[in-house]
Amino acid sequence: MREPEKNWWSDLKLASPEALLKVFVQKSGCFTLVDRGAGFALAQQERALAGEGQLQGGANIGGGQIRAADYILVPDITSKNANSGGFNAGGLVGGLFGPIAGAIAGSISLSSSTADVVLTVTNVRTTEQEVLAEGHGAKTDLGFGLGGGGFGLGGFGAAGIGSYQNTDIGKVVILAYIDAYTKMVSQMGGLSTDAKADAPSQTVTLSRPGVLRETASETAKVVRPLDAGMILYPTGQKNGVWWEVSDEVGNKGWVSSLSLSLAK
Repeated sequence: MREPEKNWWSDLKLASPEALLKVFVQKSGCFTLVDRGAGFALAQQERALAGEGQLQGGANIGGGQIRAADYILVPDITSKNANSGGFNAGGLVGGLFGPIAGAIAGSISLSSSTADVVLTVTNVRTTEQEVLAEGHGAKTDLGFGLGGGGFGLGGFGAAGIGSYQNTDIGKVVILAYIDAYTKMVSQMGGLSTDAKADAPSQTVTLSRPGVLRETASETAKVVRPLDAGMILYPTGQKNGVWWEVSDEVGNKGWVSSLSLSLAK
């Protein structure tokens, strides 16, 4: 988890909104979180010990075990609204990493006790913003039970973010994020459940000079010569060790996968 970029919450005696959103995700049960914050850093220390041979045998810690995130919450900051009247914390920004992802932005006007937030779901592989959900909360909405319904808000204290229940503005922020999160979950229902399969194939690099051939054969006609380091685009078609690829100008043909490496 990454800390929001602008520390507006301290002056309001609130905890980081990152923790608030993390609770939403966990309690909703709609997504699985992957940690890229403090927990991840500590896990990396354990993995480093394993790599140095310091752990007991059979620890089963090694490469290729970290789960990739399909979606990310990308930090963003909204511009200040000069017409809101009162203090404006233009930068309600959170960086929450998980199978969902998105930019969290908002502005809070203390004079009217309202909050407007945005959750934007960004695809890790294509960087497309696939969902944008806006949320609004106002002091007049506070009669809608925050005591424990829905996401179990009564347990916020145990999560270390009970400060949001102790002030009107804190409750307003909760309402705004519930509004945005509910809309986001609804919109996410229309997305594919297999982001990895739906993403375009990863590009490859030619590790040594070669040729692009019309068919998957060493004796096939040469379409064009290929230089080492060229970037090629797999179509997904394979025939043994042969992969069908396209070059940057649209030529299509076959190359041996033994001459390819994944582009980074």
